[in-house]
Amino acid sequence: MPTEILMPALSPTMEEGTLAKWLVKEGDTVTSGDLLAEIETDKATMEFEAVDEGVIGKILVAEGSEGVKVNAPIAVLLLEGESADDIGTAAPAAAPAPAAKAEAASAAAPVAAVKSAPPAPSVGGERVFASPLARRIAADKGLDLSQITGSGPHGRIVKADVQSASAAPKAATAAAPAPQASASAPTLATGPSADVVARMYEGRDYEEVKLDGMRKTIAARLTEAKQSIPHFYLRRDIRLDALLKFRAELNKQLEGRGVKLSVNDFIIKACALALQSVPDANAVWAGDRLLKLKPSDVAVAVAIEGGLFTPVLKDAEMKSLSALSAEMKDLAARARDRKLAPQEYQGGSFAISNLGMFGIDNFDAVINPPHGAILAVGAGVKKPVVGKDGELAVATVMSVTLSVDHRVIDGALGAELLKAIVENLENPMVMLA
Repeated sequence: MPTEILMPALSPTMEEGTLAKWLVKEGDTVTSGDLLAEIETDKATMEFEAVDEGVIGKILVAEGSEGVKVNAPIAVLLLEGESADDIGTAAPAAAPAPAAKAEAASAAAPVAAVKSAPPAPSVGGERVFASPLARRIAADKGLDLSQITGSGPHGRIVKADVQSASAAPKAATAAAPAPQASASAPTLATGPSADVVARMYEGRDYEEVKLDGMRKTIAARLTEAKQSIPHFYLRRDIRLDALLKFRAELNKQLEGRGVKLSVNDFIIKACALALQSVPDANAVWAGDRLLKLKPSDVAVAVAIEGGLFTPVLKDAEMKSLSALSAEMKDLAARARDRKLAPQEYQGGSFAISNLGMFGIDNFDAVINPPHGAILAVGAGVKKPVVGKDGELAVATVMSVTLSVDHRVIDGALGAELLKAIVENLENPMVMLA
């Protein structure tokens, strides 16, 4: 029977997406690795690859269709020996196309009644990625997909993997009953409904702005973060004069290489090294345990139109200032174009949010779960300070606030981490040692 091509989960948090563009048409022959479509998630537009060989027998979801659920059929693939005559008619399990695509949607209305693959299995709550054909073959052979290593794109299990695997009996497991919600169980407050709010502004002139996937995700995650994470805040002022002088000297030497270091590059390096010197603070919350990371994977907030990304600089403690600067510029540029892959903005244990460039003196940032902390960075401004000899002087001072998850980092440990960050920035030459 023909095989359904399903809406892929292009990130662990993706539940639905927009089928932005088909890169194939009905009748095209495809092989594993060929690009099929461009899919818009809540964070980025990504290309979707074929994992099996065959012919595109029917396109079920038109370009521009929004809210297409993960694992909903979007096309039919004809395998060797199959033809369009094997495709029956049924209704698609996908979101309708927008009005601008109505004609294309109606053309795609008669769709295939094909044999569905078994649902995607999961291990420990994590979805096992496998092609529909691979899942069907595995079910027929009695194979446990969680025990098979995939050779397809991003570790996806394909037909060849299950054909070469031997059948192994699955361990019998009893399904745990679903937990019952108690009257005292916490719930996420959503505020008044849209209708209630609209009635409050009857007769007033306003424009209604539809929430896109990114805005919905940001709203949900930040609400969850503030309601479920016990934040506490640590504040310090940092004298930047030595850093600014050192930065100017380095930039003069790097001029011929086209490299220009920013203060933010030094902040990234300072935080990465601080996480190494205070390793107990280099941790994330994992529900019933902590995960202590060995590398310093530092996320940096990047503002884009309609939202933000937090691309992660992995192994930041190992990289030079110039390497961090180049990588950050590349990640920020691709973030603004929404071209980051999920693995480039997921993970990390610590984040930096710098609003100093916008003239903000100080602020408190919201922790991005499962991170243990986030550093909010304000602007460097000239201020009167009292020197060690008691004399009044003028210095460039930057205010920072460390937002900390109290489940992960206690007060003294957070203070130790922030002290290490401050010392690195006030003694920048130490970061090159």
